[in-house]
Amino acid sequence: MATILVMDHTGDTRQYFDPEDGEQLAWANARFAELTSDGYTAAVRRSSGEAALVRALDPTAEETLFYPRLVGG
Repeated sequence: MATILVMDHTGDTRQYFDPEDGEQLAWANARFAELTSDGYTAAVRRSSGEAALVRALDPTAEETLFYPRLVGG
């Protein structure tokens, strides 16, 4: 199972999907598009432990983290 992890002001929400299931993968791709169009940044953790920004869903990633833009002033 792969995980979409969304950080927001309430904490985090985890949504799981099976990348081998076409319907669930289509849902995950749509969710990725929705979150990034809402201003979230997406990142995955590489095997080296470093985080890397992604511009499209990587179905082989164990976890994709979405975090909102920081607002400063």
